[in-house]
Amino acid sequence: MKIKKTKELFLSCNVAGFSHYEGCIVFDQLKIGARLQLVREDENAYDHDAVAIFFGDSHLGYVPSSKNEQLATMLDLGHGDLFEAYVQRLDPTAHPEQQVHVAIFMKANDSVINER
Repeated sequence: MKIKKTKELFLSCNVAGFSHYEGCIVFDQLKIGARLQLVREDENAYDHDAVAIFFGDSHLGYVPSSKNEQLATMLDLGHGDLFEAYVQRLDPTAHPEQQVHVAIFMKANDSVINER
């Protein structure tokens, strides 16, 4: 019997720029497993593949530029609904750029789930 996978880990990373945005304001509200939003910033002056990470209305930072190219391409092609992002790890004692680790999953297509 095959196990039906509903999602697969696509990317795991720290939140780049965490200390420069609103992360410190909402850090106490973050919990492991908290849902995050990914927002494509194709007009970002510093990184043309920029993908911002939000917790509610609070901008936490970005997917690191060394890991964002494929994700940015998928978002540009309109596949944002295939991704879910969550807080994976929190460490208030770490350097601010290492305090929040994020897991980004790619969701399975409904037809694939129903076939298995």
